[in-house]
Amino acid sequence: MIAGLEGKLESRGPDWVIIKVGGVSLMVYVPPSSLNSLGTIGEAVKLYTHLHLREDNIALYGFASAEELGMFEMLIGVGGVGPRVALSILSAMEPAQLALAIETENVELLSSLPGIGKKMASRLVLELKGKLETGWIPALAQSNADVVAALTSLGYSAGEAAAATAVIPDSEMGIEERIRIALQHLAGG
Repeated sequence: MIAGLEGKLESRGPDWVIIKVGGVSLMVYVPPSSLNSLGTIGEAVKLYTHLHLREDNIALYGFASAEELGMFEMLIGVGGVGPRVALSILSAMEPAQLALAIETENVELLSSLPGIGKKMASRLVLELKGKLETGWIPALAQSNADVVAALTSLGYSAGEAAAATAVIPDSEMGIEERIRIALQHLAGG
């Protein structure tokens, strides 16, 4: 098993990088969050990796953090979720936001992710709820999960909606007020 890579970034694409490690260049599929944190071509990089073996394919998936790798491995353990779908899920949401959506059984938010329908979202909740490490789940109230659901129904991505809830103060305000604050943040004001 290849658990990690350290080497020089040779090139990059929309969802992959090529890293030269000791004279060997390896293609590694990465989510945009990891891709953005790698730096420029020619720089030294480090990735946590997962080697995925199939009869007809060998692929290496890389992540900037151990948390992303852990969530990726949890996702591919769910029936019907392959590495490409898991990578697209992590492209849309941070591990903490995804863990919160699973733990709060927010099927509507999960089904808005790329490659995930209501049936798969329900399966994610069923198979992963209670199995996720508590460190992944931010200290957000259930009411903020409702705000995320409302924002995604308005057309915002799951990642944008979850990021907007981070600016909501921890006070006892109603859902309408929390949605207003999140919309102001998304509008840039």
